[in-house]
Amino acid sequence: MPRLLSALVMAALTVAALWWLPSAGLLVVVLAMAAAAVRELHRMVAALGVAVPFWLALLSTLLTCAMVPYPHVSPLLVLWATFAVAALLVLRSSATGPETLTSVAVTALMPLYIGWPLGALVALHAGRGRDAVFLLLATVVASDSAQYYAGRTFGRHPLAPSRSPKKTIEGALGGMVVAPLVLMALGRLWAPDVPTPMLGLVGVLVVLAGITGDLFESMIKRAAGLKDSGALIPGHGGVLDRIDALLFTVPLLYWVLR
Repeated sequence: MPRLLSALVMAALTVAALWWLPSAGLLVVVLAMAAAAVRELHRMVAALGVAVPFWLALLSTLLTCAMVPYPHVSPLLVLWATFAVAALLVLRSSATGPETLTSVAVTALMPLYIGWPLGALVALHAGRGRDAVFLLLATVVASDSAQYYAGRTFGRHPLAPSRSPKKTIEGALGGMVVAPLVLMALGRLWAPDVPTPMLGLVGVLVVLAGITGDLFESMIKRAAGLKDSGALIPGHGGVLDRIDALLFTVPLLYWVLR
């Protein structure tokens, strides 16, 4: 019951935010999500023994997120500055082993992994309207649902047993069938300037990107010995658990529709 109630509340809040808020208001919501996601990822990598300067990772992620939809200053400058500052902090420390490179790499990863995709979501809303965002979310939800039911009904062969034992090849194929059909059907209404064959291809890529995002986060959780990225959402875990697929699919549709 908590899982169902949480899902209904999240769906209602998502629709309300996309429908009623202007892009600037949506950015505020997305920045809060980004901050929560950074905190969760910082907790997971700390469990792996990776030292990441939290405030540097948080600040760079939020700045990157804010700059993508309003690129008065290139987000690339923030990404480079994050890398440079993280490298300087490591050079000033007494660490000399492999953890030095790991610390810099993970710190630089956070704004790219979390900040840029969430900023692209706002940019999609600002540039193409709420219909484009609904198109993406509908495709991702259709893909996830198709993978779940196809895997539950026909699943026999694990897709990545060491990362996510419940995912199956049959489930992934179900998503690759349903998601392109949904994207092509809704794309005629919400993205009429994109050719239908292109929408079908993007639908397949959305499924692949979503699966990659899901498995990537699962890999980090398993390595850290954690079941969920957090406990913010009852029955669903943390913010990262809910947006792991979007972090890989949003940039894809953003570049196609821009």
